[in-house]
Amino acid sequence: MKTPIYIGGVAMTRFGRHEAGMPELAQQAVIDAAADAGIELADAQAFYTANVFGGMVLGQVLLRDLGLPGLPIYNVENACASGATGVHLACHALAAGVYDTVVVLGAEKLTALGGGALPMQRNDYMTELFTRAGLALPAVYAMRAQRYLHEFGIDAQTLGEVAVKNRCHGALNPLAQSRKPVTIDEVMSSRMVFDPLTLLQCCPSAVDGAAALVLTTKKPLHRGASPVRVLGSAVQSGKLETGCDDILAAEITARAARKAYAQAGVQPGDVNVIELHDAFTIAELIYYDALGLCQRGEAHELLKSGATTLGGRVPVNPSGGLLAKGHPLGATGVAQMVEAVWQLEGRAGDRQVKGARVALTQCTGGGIAGVDHAASAVHILAT
Repeated sequence: MKTPIYIGGVAMTRFGRHEAGMPELAQQAVIDAAADAGIELADAQAFYTANVFGGMVLGQVLLRDLGLPGLPIYNVENACASGATGVHLACHALAAGVYDTVVVLGAEKLTALGGGALPMQRNDYMTELFTRAGLALPAVYAMRAQRYLHEFGIDAQTLGEVAVKNRCHGALNPLAQSRKPVTIDEVMSSRMVFDPLTLLQCCPSAVDGAAALVLTTKKPLHRGASPVRVLGSAVQSGKLETGCDDILAAEITARAARKAYAQAGVQPGDVNVIELHDAFTIAELIYYDALGLCQRGEAHELLKSGATTLGGRVPVNPSGGLLAKGHPLGATGVAQMVEAVWQLEGRAGDRQVKGARVALTQCTGGGIAGVDHAASAVHILAT
């Protein structure tokens, strides 16, 4: 990006079941991010608040009790990509010179929905038709998984290895919802959700949490000589599928990644650590390809090589990813960037990726019929 945009401070709550309401979680994340940035809340000139199921003017509701002096509050909804979209929009405003310091907040309280598969889009005639026929999101990803197994001749246990990896990573993250390492036998013997995806291959749907970060065009001197910058920020929407499209292509994410790489002036091989949208195990393998980490049909080989495990060439989801850390929709994209900043600043504790200098985050959102996804966001950060 032509205008240097720095991440001045970051914070997130623990992801999991919380007795506290969403306002308390959101305010904790915002206050902690401001403290991490060394600023007062009133120093921010605008707030971008991302959420999916919270209702109208949620940002104003969540932040009301902080006593902000009438600052602009923008509410952002873009399904699971809401938080990342909020970051993207904030970067646009900073690059345009509208503001010099803003806060991006993502928050969700999914336990209020009672658990189970999240509802699909219900204001679209085509998605409504598909939903009545039983097409829930786990079923969509199960079809992709079946196609991958068939096309590349691997067994279902390979999918389970993604869950083993990410849940082992999550055991090292004190803010993750699930901190229990699992074996491949435990993954494969867990309850079948949609064949071949078992329960431990699906991200938990009953999870609450909030994450926040401070974006600024002012170089944060307290962050050292090389503070984390946003080098690339891309958001794309899905294209109408008019024929027999390749369900393993993740075209929308590949397109967003190409734009982010071009903005940042880096190649896939330059990236040291990645946080991606592993809502289901098959998703991680598909995104290896879309992000340019490997060629088509080689994602399972990349996984088995250990390259994407902590200690490997390019660790993927050291936080535990959505599978272990949890997926409170509006908070996810922001939380991915919190983890990326901690990795780049050497603050990730037992899950630290040694020597990380370039990080990538990727988040997709929106289960609607007729497109790959509704939205996909890719960000590239570096010191």
